[in-house]
Amino acid sequence: MTDAAMTFMEHLVELRSRVVKAVIAVGVATVVAFFFYQDVLDILAGPYLDAVEGDQLAFFQPTEAFSLALRVSLWSGVVLASPFLIYHLWRFVSPALTARERKYVIPLSGVLGLLFLAGIVAGYWALPLTLSLLIGFGGDLLEPTIGADFYLRFAMRFLLAFGIAFEFPVFLFASAVIGMTTSEKLRSWRRYAITVIIIAAALLTPGGDPLTLLLLSGPLYILYELTILAVRFILKK
Repeated sequence: MTDAAMTFMEHLVELRSRVVKAVIAVGVATVVAFFFYQDVLDILAGPYLDAVEGDQLAFFQPTEAFSLALRVSLWSGVVLASPFLIYHLWRFVSPALTARERKYVIPLSGVLGLLFLAGIVAGYWALPLTLSLLIGFGGDLLEPTIGADFYLRFAMRFLLAFGIAFEFPVFLFASAVIGMTTSEKLRSWRRYAITVIIIAAALLTPGGDPLTLLLLSGPLYILYELTILAVRFILKK
């Protein structure tokens, strides 16, 4: 699209084009991930098997293993395609930006992708600690026998929560790019930011336990402070 104002229909055509490309990207990545499903399953199952000192996950229906393979492959496809998805998200909104603001589209897309993957890694590091805490509440009388379907849903939601949460500094930086905020305002909002971060962490994490809350909200606050520095020294605002 040109720099001229886009009509409503042009926006719809652009949106459809971006959505189709995103769906194709996720589909291709999912097919690729399917061939490595067992490796991804081993990675996802590792924290649980360590927490319960076991050697396998159980499933309870004949079709469950196949449906899990599809679900894990789709989840992996979304993770693999996330940089492409993020880039097209920014490309969709770029026509509404000025030429000066548009130059940040590609760098911000790259940072968003890196932060999403960093969040996944941080979540994977936090997952064994969270599982040990939650399972530990069972004591010696309760034996954990958690089905593969339930656990993998929990693990994938947990990792996605970390990945999505780690994106928020880029949106703060983008709001500064378009003049909605400054580093001074962000500094003055610290107390409110802490509250919002804690609430968001509590809503995003499936465990709901204090340890997970701390493991997610701590890095998010550090990212908030780094965003203040980025706005001050990169944007000079």
